[in-house]
Amino acid sequence: MEKPTTDIPKIMVVDDDFSVRNLVNRFLSRKYHIESASDGKGAMALFEQFNPALVILDWNLPDANGYKLCQEMQSRTNVLVLILTSRNDEADKIKILAAGADDFMTKPFSLAEIEVRVEALLRRIRYIQPNQAQRLVFKQLAINPEGREVTLNDKPLALTALEFNILHFLASHPGQAWSRPQLIQKVWGCDYVGDGRVVDVHIGQLRKKMESDSSTPEFIKTVRGYGYKFEPPEGYKV
Repeated sequence: MEKPTTDIPKIMVVDDDFSVRNLVNRFLSRKYHIESASDGKGAMALFEQFNPALVILDWNLPDANGYKLCQEMQSRTNVLVLILTSRNDEADKIKILAAGADDFMTKPFSLAEIEVRVEALLRRIRYIQPNQAQRLVFKQLAINPEGREVTLNDKPLALTALEFNILHFLASHPGQAWSRPQLIQKVWGCDYVGDGRVVDVHIGQLRKKMESDSSTPEFIKTVRGYGYKFEPPEGYKV
């Protein structure tokens, strides 16, 4: 008996190259429910109706900025985003990760590789578990996992899904140091196969949004030669 379609993960492929869309669709449709779009406008309309678990998104669409499109999708749901790009320089990789993308692949790519990446991403747990849903308050900083909202000095912070997950995880263990591999395992999931520098990129983005001076952070401290930890404000008892 075939599985009900509701149990099959939904993936949206967005690429202006018909041959790429067709190839990926045909290959992944053996396991997943696939829909596709050729531009940014069509992608957002389809995104609202389809509600995919994962979006495979071309970084360079003719009518849309990949950075803004990725952030727009992730501001609406906890969707996973895998970016496809023809650029291979360091600055572009950092920009892709900073947009909130969960992973990226450089064109040309093999179908076997995209299958492995997709499977690893879909195994990731992106939702905060009910037993972790307690609101965290550290003086002027408040983290609400149920609404996935963060306020600092009573002003909301616009965080990506991954930035929220990193902050919530670190703040749930105040004062405890975590290595980069540990953070990847806890936040990204043990099956993450992408670039390990993703941790540093997202920590950097978090600091820009929540620290008055990101070069001397108050909340997220670097543990030299190891990783990061959340430092509660002075006077707060762990």
